[in-house]
Amino acid sequence: MNVLILGTAYPMRGGIAHFIALLASHLKKKHAAQIFSFKRQYPSFLFPGKTQMEEGEPGIPVDAQAEIDSINPFNWIRVGLKARRLHPDVIVYKYWLPFFGPCFGTISAIAKWRRPHTRVIAICDNVIPHEHRPGDRVFTKYAFAFTDGFLVMSDAVERDLHTLVPHPQYRKAAHPVYEIFGRSIPKREARARLGLAAEGNVLLFFGYVRKYKGLHTLIDAMAALPATLPPVTLLVVGEYYGDEKEYRDHIARLGLEDRVRVHSDYVPNERVAEYFCASDCVVLPYSSATQSGIAQIAYQFTKPVIATDVGGLAEVVIDGVSGLITRPESPALLAESIARFYEEHLEARLSAGAAEEKKKYSWDALITAIEELSTTPEGN
Repeated sequence: MNVLILGTAYPMRGGIAHFIALLASHLKKKHAAQIFSFKRQYPSFLFPGKTQMEEGEPGIPVDAQAEIDSINPFNWIRVGLKARRLHPDVIVYKYWLPFFGPCFGTISAIAKWRRPHTRVIAICDNVIPHEHRPGDRVFTKYAFAFTDGFLVMSDAVERDLHTLVPHPQYRKAAHPVYEIFGRSIPKREARARLGLAAEGNVLLFFGYVRKYKGLHTLIDAMAALPATLPPVTLLVVGEYYGDEKEYRDHIARLGLEDRVRVHSDYVPNERVAEYFCASDCVVLPYSSATQSGIAQIAYQFTKPVIATDVGGLAEVVIDGVSGLITRPESPALLAESIARFYEEHLEARLSAGAAEEKKKYSWDALITAIEELSTTPEGN
């Protein structure tokens, strides 16, 4: 097939860019694939982070054309016409925020106008976003009006899709692991690189810090750990999409400055392995979620995960097998899970479970789902 991918790509940064790079590389094993990325993804005044650009290496080679301006309708028409001239069999776009509904919808509509062989597929991270804004449903419905098939990666997104699209044609495939961050390194070496003691208990919270990700709950849980438990260090690693001071003040009020280590900058691809490999376990204390790419990074490095039972997290993190599941927004219960992890010496067993679960998350299944949606005219 001739596949055109619309979405964020290097040198832009973040999990979507990583996903698009891996998607293109796996599609190219069997198909022709090219990427139309953004020349402007967000207006600067709407972007909550420090920069939209990757400062490190791409991880894997990415050949993308910077074409799309997310806020310029004339650009959407031009890009739609350029896409149309490529005669794509399939247009695939990653959908994670309704803000992009108008541009993806317009480009798709123009590219497939009077070309019934061109099919448009949305890979849905979210159908209903975590943080609601005016126009969400209208923008999403507009994009989906020109979309032929949907790929969902969790039961939660599957349910949301049915609330918005009557009788959708879709496939469900698990979110694959991220292979973009290199190989695992020994824990002792990773800790040395980060200036951590070789021995001791270390937890990791990784990724953009947003309200729904529940960092406040995890900080409270750190304060609630039993005094009999050997000291636990929490690494909070990621850029804040909000007020960083609010979290630092919270840490200080609870007297946790010596136990919570904050790295509040975006981590380049080549350094991600250090943080995961230095930790015993990754914690996802989310108050809401559909799925989380962080769990797939943890699995890539065979790290167990302590997660809350929201969205699709419990579909990925198997309680007692590859991690522990607890109730959201409960510092006491999260503290109990952390204490259990250490008191029952679960790291080795759950790490082995994570290594086994990792086998489920290959890119082959996702590529097969795209191929099926590209050729199936109706039905599920």
